[in-house]
Amino acid sequence: MRSSTYLIRVVLGLFVAAAGQAAHASATLLMEEPFGTFGAFNPTGHAAVYLSGVCADEPTHLRLCRPGEQGVVVSRYHHVAGYDWLAVPLIPYLYAVDSLAERPESITPALRAQLRDSYRRDHFRDIAPDTNNGSTPRGEWIQLVGASYDRRIYAFQVATTRDQDTMLVAKLNDSHNRSRFNLFYRNCADFSRSIMRALYPDTLPRNALADFGLTTPKHLARSMLAAGAQHPEMNVRVFEIPQVAGTTIRSHHVDGIAESLVRSKKYIVPLAFLSPTTAVTLLAAYVGTGRFIVPKGSPLLPELAQEEELQRYANTLSLDSTSIELQSAEPQITTALACQPTLAMASSDSNHTPQVLGGAN
Repeated sequence: MRSSTYLIRVVLGLFVAAAGQAAHASATLLMEEPFGTFGAFNPTGHAAVYLSGVCADEPTHLRLCRPGEQGVVVSRYHHVAGYDWLAVPLIPYLYAVDSLAERPESITPALRAQLRDSYRRDHFRDIAPDTNNGSTPRGEWIQLVGASYDRRIYAFQVATTRDQDTMLVAKLNDSHNRSRFNLFYRNCADFSRSIMRALYPDTLPRNALADFGLTTPKHLARSMLAAGAQHPEMNVRVFEIPQVAGTTIRSHHVDGIAESLVRSKKYIVPLAFLSPTTAVTLLAAYVGTGRFIVPKGSPLLPELAQEEELQRYANTLSLDSTSIELQSAEPQITTALACQPTLAMASSDSNHTPQVLGGAN
């Protein structure tokens, strides 16, 4: 049995290494839908950047990836341990686990809190330490892991070279990584914009009309597609990362600033009554420079699709090796047990479940 398990690991390791070497590196803008109470008032959502060729020794220090590694998601947060930006590996960022094999098919608020806290205790204790009594701390650290339990995410990807990845590593490692978050001019979308503009200067301008000069995730996505149409060498591609099914709050439509006012009756109706000219101006700004329909039916992010395919292959190898082992040890029960691998589920009660209002930049 040990030799079969070893063979599975070797084959998977070769698969992952070959895929990592063959794949081109990329930078992917993640436009994340808003959710929860705060998301209803501020529907602009969240922005982050996934760098497939850049990895991290720790959340505040980057390096180039080695073969088989999947890269990190880098983003700016309002208040997490006083840092301006933090880097988290792709799978933990999306699912709060180390591999897709550990990802639950369905999520509940209690399970989400348990997975996040377990990952924090293993990897983020320096960033989000236990409280004095050893319980789970409150705070925005929860945005670092398990994003796909809260939101649907749209991904706008461009290819990067090794030189570009090296430049980004140096740029971020040399930056003054202390929080100076400002909702208006140093928010999460501004940080993502700075990374994409480092790769492609003179792209992604601010929207002075529809977003009043602020940077929003939706405007960045719209601008990336517009830049890609003008610069085919960017090879912009659009993907999607679905929100995990379950009983957690479902995320909703992401808007720009003028769009959020125009689309909301609680804002536009009183405004049209008090100042019809202002209402018409907002509508014109939205239609003229802010309207953007997110592509529907986009494929799954390639790195996730590849990982899922490898996992299916691993399951096939595991079943085959189990069948072979049972045939050699107990031929008389092979038919009954060959397709019934043991599933182990670990669970623990969480007495300190963080309350998530969510949806902020």
